[in-house]
Amino acid sequence: MKISERYKNIIDWFSMNMPQPETELHYKNPFQLLVAVILSAQCTDKRVNLITPPFFQKYPSADLLSKATQEEIFDLIRSCSYPNNKAANLLGMGKMLTEKFNGIVPDEIDDLTQLPGVGRKTANVIASVVFNKPAMAVDTHVFRVSARIGLTSGAKTPLETEKQLVKHIPAELIPKAHHWLILHGRYVCLARKPKCSECGIKNWCRYYASNTCQNLNQS
Repeated sequence: MKISERYKNIIDWFSMNMPQPETELHYKNPFQLLVAVILSAQCTDKRVNLITPPFFQKYPSADLLSKATQEEIFDLIRSCSYPNNKAANLLGMGKMLTEKFNGIVPDEIDDLTQLPGVGRKTANVIASVVFNKPAMAVDTHVFRVSARIGLTSGAKTPLETEKQLVKHIPAELIPKAHHWLILHGRYVCLARKPKCSECGIKNWCRYYASNTCQNLNQS
């Protein structure tokens, strides 16, 4: 199967069956999403959604967050992974967002990645979800699923995966494709035992065609 055919069929299926995919993180504005995405690193969205309501009640803006102490932030996020590092990053992010960007979340990747705790993946999420830019955020789900189903080949880093995906996916669909791949990896194309019998794109999946998946499901 040609790579162009695989992309076309998979994109067509998701467009038909998941026309309006959305992040599962709860947020009301760009600042809240930025906080939530920073917290979500190596942490489930479910856990983040439990942490953020009291956090946003106390710190509804970058300005108020910038005036907090690291200990106060830690107390609110202690149940997430790496709370010490994230508390430091959130405080630094609040200060820089206030002092350098007037409290407004920037829409450019280069500006976003200047913020403490914001790497390329987080910056791409913000640019894509908030500003609808053709930025492909590659997390563990996107990295795994893209390689497994055959959308990428030989990609060893998230950046290599990102470059291959944006080369083949129409720019206007990249924000949606980010969610398609994440949600597919989270609920169907699981890391240890993918649910191939429930998969709507298995007819165009390189992994399924190899019979590996079919053998796994029979074991």
